[in-house]
Amino acid sequence: MKAQNPVFSQLHKARVLVVGDVMLDRYWFGEVSRISPEAPVPIVKIEADRTRESPGGAANVAVNAAALGASVTLLSVIGDDEPGHRLELLLEELRVNTSLRRDASIETTVKLRVIGGRQHQLLRIDFEKLPSREVLRDKLDDYRQMVAECDVVILSDYGKGGLTHISQMIEVARERKKSILVDPKGDDYSRYSGATVVTPNRAELREVVGSWRNEDELTQKAQALREQLGLRALLVTRGSEGMTLYEAGSRRHERATEHEVIDVSGAGDTVIATLGVMLGAGMPLDEAVKVSNVAAGIKVLKFGTAVVQPKELRDALAQG
Repeated sequence: MKAQNPVFSQLHKARVLVVGDVMLDRYWFGEVSRISPEAPVPIVKIEADRTRESPGGAANVAVNAAALGASVTLLSVIGDDEPGHRLELLLEELRVNTSLRRDASIETTVKLRVIGGRQHQLLRIDFEKLPSREVLRDKLDDYRQMVAECDVVILSDYGKGGLTHISQMIEVARERKKSILVDPKGDDYSRYSGATVVTPNRAELREVVGSWRNEDELTQKAQALREQLGLRALLVTRGSEGMTLYEAGSRRHERATEHEVIDVSGAGDTVIATLGVMLGAGMPLDEAVKVSNVAAGIKVLKFGTAVVQPKELRDALAQG
């Protein structure tokens, strides 16, 4: 793939709607110099100037898409609390249009990671509560109005309850002939029937179809799932093995572009965001998968949830 692909000059024309479970990722960095006398655990001395916050979950998908230059709208539910307000501010700074329903009965999901030294994660603490059915119903009404204004719909399912009505969302988008990308969760993929592309990682796929002994058996199971769900394609992300695209009668494998890995967190968000933006800008699916694979290789060299900039992507493609 050449970096001068004309689609790269059209990324700003891609209109992407991201819907799903959002969260706030918080990082506390500190030094570890001794073990606690109360229990066999390290004591981490946190310094006030060594903290970091970034959008997580579907919000990270939206931020990744916006970083590539697309016009991005994020639809989700948050709590009426400090993390929710902070998440809104971060998204505004990162050029993401938002339609965030506030539910005073829940807490905005927060993932707090305690990091020892520079990059050694010692602990993660999750704060979460599922949104109420009433707020989700309101969000579905919003979705019906917003989907007409986009080219691509990305449904980012983190299993937190924000996509209770995902089957109806897919149906609405299909009626309007939109590309529908789904990052799945759980073992019931029937609710993703009719999507354009579903992007499970290796472990998520195994949870649905069972294990496989070799590449031929994996292909058989992946193609059977794709046909069962009525998908145009199934894209399986496979970590250090790269990713494999299964379409009717074809299998395309992209090898991983980087062997060094610093942090895989958020890599799936980067993949589906890049795929959505490229498709929204008019790139064919097989080429969009190649670009998404390169984007994943860039992301895993960065600590925490992070974005890939267009120049980074163009330079990496030029080297490949």
